[in-house]
Order: sequence, then structure tokens, then C-alpha cells
Amino acid sequence: MKNILVTGGAGFLGGHLCRTLLNQSHRVFCVDNFFSGRVGNIADLQSNDKFTLIEHDIVNPLAIDGPLDEVYNLACIASPIGYQQKPIETMLVCSLGVKNVLDLALAKKAKFLQTSTSEVYGDPQEHPQKETYWGHVNPIGARSCYDEGKRFAESLITNYHHQYGLDTKLIRIFNTYGPNMHPSDGRVISNFISQALAGKEMTVYGGGRQTRSFCYVSDLIRGLILMMESRENGPINLGNPGEFTILELAQIIGRITDSSSVIIHLDLPCDDPVRRRPDITLASNLLGWQPEISLEEGLKLSLPYFKSILKD
Repeated sequence: MKNILVTGGAGFLGGHLCRTLLNQSHRVFCVDNFFSGRVGNIADLQSNDKFTLIEHDIVNPLAIDGPLDEVYNLACIASPIGYQQKPIETMLVCSLGVKNVLDLALAKKAKFLQTSTSEVYGDPQEHPQKETYWGHVNPIGARSCYDEGKRFAESLITNYHHQYGLDTKLIRIFNTYGPNMHPSDGRVISNFISQALAGKEMTVYGGGRQTRSFCYVSDLIRGLILMMESRENGPINLGNPGEFTILELAQIIGRITDSSSVIIHLDLPCDDPVRRRPDITLASNLLGWQPEISLEEGLKLSLPYFKSILKD
């Protein structure tokens, strides 16, 4: 049994990660300030005596009693609506927050994994995106608080590894979806499913020809754990390399929900990437990881959750 800290543990990914680690019989410390995390994501875990919930903002120093073996840092607002509403808070959690969690991992001699993001590639001029690509990011744009915050965090973590010998691991996550997404977080899959189930217009930004790649949450969580168990430092991309236009995604969701919703087009947001697809050669070769769940299968697995939450 390991003692494992998950910051952002009540978020969409964090809740799934905590649940998986508990199912593997580890002791889990879940830290969240509940700005974007939700108690409902971890409600079923709180009766487990190996689960400890700590309400805390990692922008402030964090203390955990006893030993820690591993730290997964997932703490950050990840939806464009959320981080554009709280840009300073987003940058602080990616800087001071990451430093505080790194200092804790260093003091505990624990392995440290950072969930970085495909947003470090910005609106990419290389396709698909390999880990060697340095990115094409607007440093003062509307999304810069998140994009540059995550880029700074990667540099800070890398330098903790080089200067202090901390065992650090960087994962760059591409679009991930599944049960427990917030239905109004502004992400494209939660938007489309919520709109389709309600019979509302499905809002496609721009012409809908921009592309994304969508990874089902259980595949992503498996990849995080494989990375933590490996000797790799990264960065390593995790995502499903299947590439779909936004318009194709809207049409698939409309079909599987049997929705009467019509698709409308709105102006494209500022700095919205035109194409996004991961090169997962490193994940495959170094971690033995491949996504197993197709987009349509994953969407069907997600529908019962959305139907239940939208009734409330």
C-alpha cells in the first residue's frame, strides 16, 4: 500500500484518479479548494477509511502528516470559461501552487507527477503534436493565463528535477471526457451533450472545421498511473489520436442522443487552436499505453451520467 496525495482530487479527473487508486488499495489524501472541484465527484469515497479529504488551496503551503510515496498534481482550473474568469488565480496555482506541492514532495522524498496540457502547444504549426514541439502560444492572449501558466509549471518542475534530483514526471493531457464532467464548464463535449439532451441549439464556433482528439477518462487515468510507475520523466503526451472536426462531433452527439437540436454557428473564440492531435509514439513505446475506447463508445458510456445530472 502506498500513501498518495492527489491535489485537485475533487475535480473531474481527480475524482476518477482517487477512486482508481483506492480500488488498488492505496491510502489517498485528496486536496481541493472546491473552486472547480465538486463534492459530488468524491461523495462515494468519503466512507472509505483509506481516503482523507483536505480542503485547501495549494497557493498556500501544504503540510501532510506522515510519509508520502507519490504526489499527483491535478490542481488547476481547466475549462476556458473558468480560467478566463479567474486568470490571476490560475497563474498563481500554476506557479506558487506548483512550487508548494513540489516542496512537499521534496521534503517527503515522493515521486511527483504533473498533469500538464496540450495547451502548451497553443495553436500548433506542427501536426500532429510531438513532445519535441515547443509550441505557438500567444503570451498575452485571453487563454495565456492557462497556457503560459502550464508552460511555467513545466519549467519549474524540470528545474526541481535537475537541481534537487526530485523524481518528476510530466504528462501533457489532450481533451478528455467522461462521467463527472461539469455540464456547464464550457468544454465542447459537455456543451454538446447538455444542449442535445435539452433539445437546445448546438453551438459550433466558427465553421466547425477545427479539429480535436478526445480521450475517454478511464484510458487517461490508466496512462497517468503507468507514467507514475515508470522510470520516465517526460514530457509524454496522453490522448486519443483519433481526430474529429467539431462539426463531426456535434453530428455524432446529435445522432447518439436522438436529439432534435439544430446546429448553429457562432464566432470563433480568440486564440482557439485550429488543429489538435497528439503524437502518442512515446506513450506507446515507453509506457505500453494506447487508448482502448473509441469516441462513440465513450460518448455512450457518458450519456447516463449527463442524463442523471441534467434531471436534478
